[in-house]
Amino acid sequence: MSSTPPHVRTRLTDVADQAGVSTATVSRVLNGKQGVSSQTRQAVLAALDMLGYERPEKLRTRSAGLVGLIVPELTNPVFPTFAQYIESMLSVRGYTPLLCTQSPGGTTEDEYVEMLLEHDVDGIVFVSGLHADTSASRERYHRLRSRGLPIVLLNGFAEGVDAPAISSDDGAAIDLAVRHLVALGHRSIGLAIGPDRFVPAQRKVVSFAENLRKHLGVLDAGQHIVSTLFTVEGGQAAAGELIASGHTAIVCGSDLMALGAIRAARARGLRVPEDISVVGYDDSPLMAFTDPPLTTVRQPALAMGEAAVATLVAEISGTRGLRTELLFHPELIVRGSTGAAPVVP
Repeated sequence: MSSTPPHVRTRLTDVADQAGVSTATVSRVLNGKQGVSSQTRQAVLAALDMLGYERPEKLRTRSAGLVGLIVPELTNPVFPTFAQYIESMLSVRGYTPLLCTQSPGGTTEDEYVEMLLEHDVDGIVFVSGLHADTSASRERYHRLRSRGLPIVLLNGFAEGVDAPAISSDDGAAIDLAVRHLVALGHRSIGLAIGPDRFVPAQRKVVSFAENLRKHLGVLDAGQHIVSTLFTVEGGQAAAGELIASGHTAIVCGSDLMALGAIRAARARGLRVPEDISVVGYDDSPLMAFTDPPLTTVRQPALAMGEAAVATLVAEISGTRGLRTELLFHPELIVRGSTGAAPVVP
């Protein structure tokens, strides 16, 4: 008979099922034995946390250092997704992440940076921060680099800043969305986008104009583009204008904007996708469960987070990374919010 107490066997089975590994692998992780990949080890630790089990004392390793993670507001679900991935990967490498989230009227990016410097962080990851705003000064990042502090800029290339930059390919995202809609027969396609001072918005606008010219022969895309805010309300306002001017399909700069566009269509008695098609951007959590499920262009958030952490850790250890922007290719996820263009009587 086994000498392992029943409650321990149950715990091993529960954790193994949650992590998708064998009980033997769970046992190796819990006992701190070698021969387990870092990814598998993280899966087991995550399963322990999710099931509410306390980690064994031997697994509570001393932090290799503190790393700041500054993200925008958390109302857009793509930012918590990035934060979760990056925090998890930093923890695997022994670093303690300090998450700093912004909100309108709250603590600013610069104030968070000062706080992180007071805590003597080893590096900072900026996600869609002021580096993505072409109207903001780059001097704040130059000052950090002059102190020798490693930083990584995620989503928003800042020309001239001595730091690695990692972005989703915004131009490719629009190309995927427009090609999809053209293949469905749409000939009047609009773009609902956020403020044009942001690098991702600028790149999407440029790609959209190129795609309209290439696929539909439209030489002036201006009348097909409405800039508002990257929010549900912004998407609703932009879509209202585009619907009023006869567009049968709308590409949106974020999933939240796409949800606003669907709201705008329904407020006018239109059906999605029978009367109008909507494409989002990000593939935020739960977009597969909206009504209708949202067709969107997925940011490769996991791969981007892995690259950001690996690059930052290398910089902290003294290995200088590339200063050219690393672009990750997005993926079109087709669901129920897009369909064939409506037949004009």
